[in-house]
Amino acid sequence: MSHINSFRLVEHFLELIQIDSESGNELAISEHLAQQLTELGFDVQKRTVTDAVSNGNNLYAKLKGSLEGSILMSCHMDTVTPGNGIKPVIDDGIIRSEGNTILGGDDKSGIAAIMEAVKAIQEAGLPHKTIELAFTVHEEGGLHGSRQFDIRDIESDCAIVLDSSGDIGTIITQAPGQQSFKITITGKPAHAGLAPEQGINALTVASEAISKMNLSRINEETTANIGVVKGGNATNIVMPEVYLEAEARSLNDEKLSAQVAHMETTFQDAADAHGAQINIESCREYVAYQIDEAHPLVDSIKRAFEKCDLMPRTKSTGGGSDANIFNAKGLTTVNLATGMSKVHTTEEQIAIDDLFNISRFVEQFLTQ
Repeated sequence: MSHINSFRLVEHFLELIQIDSESGNELAISEHLAQQLTELGFDVQKRTVTDAVSNGNNLYAKLKGSLEGSILMSCHMDTVTPGNGIKPVIDDGIIRSEGNTILGGDDKSGIAAIMEAVKAIQEAGLPHKTIELAFTVHEEGGLHGSRQFDIRDIESDCAIVLDSSGDIGTIITQAPGQQSFKITITGKPAHAGLAPEQGINALTVASEAISKMNLSRINEETTANIGVVKGGNATNIVMPEVYLEAEARSLNDEKLSAQVAHMETTFQDAADAHGAQINIESCREYVAYQIDEAHPLVDSIKRAFEKCDLMPRTKSTGGGSDANIFNAKGLTTVNLATGMSKVHTTEEQIAIDDLFNISRFVEQFLTQ
């Protein structure tokens, strides 16, 4: 039997999404949640991050339980843009924004679900596991908050991140690693009408490299993309410099390393062929993770979903999350869907039923 209060859950969710918290500006939401968690009896720590990451703090909170076991549950507090001045609309059981902003269900749906589950458990007087929370800043665009989150004093050896779109019951047990590239190709300027042969066109170098590069879907586990190209000032000047940003992702770290080497070599060879200079900044943003379906964490999550009459299913994803960072730090972590959809767009929405069901799951998991 669930003790989730649907009305209270929705009201709290609406409250959270109306607190402006675009990435880097999480001071208000982190202070708000720290106060609410303290009122729920959690021991709350505001963990500072560098100024470049956020004006707010990561939050670590702990509530001792009487049942055996401990679990870390995590969500991020920031949103993408446009995420300021969100005005929610409820239409036929669906929550969305008025249409000129995102909704903020990514990832405040997870926060609302966890906190409602805790409230329901406390009101019903139910015994529960020890609950540890990690609410992070600036997840969008780089997983920055979780990178700076110190897990050395975490009691739990497993974690659940609630930060995926998809049907309730979806368990992300496999996610890719990602490599980012910032490439600057420097050629030689010349007058494009009088003496083009005296120049080295940086764009020609880039286009030759790209034409020989494996991009888009490489195989069933690997993708690559060039998403930013900047250069040039005038049509009568041979382009002296071009700047590109690219990425590669793979569920397999060996395949990712192979794709990275291919991209770097292809760029370098094109530059050498034309006598251009090239600078490649290549950084592994995060590594892939894969959790065995027989792992006790996955098994316990499946049982909790089944007890809620919800169908669990494991799957892989092409996106990264704080789960990648926590796994890399040695904390076995999966990512669960909260029902949010069309995230990172002004059409983002979430069904009240999905918000209710993920909250029911959290309640069940914490008390089983």
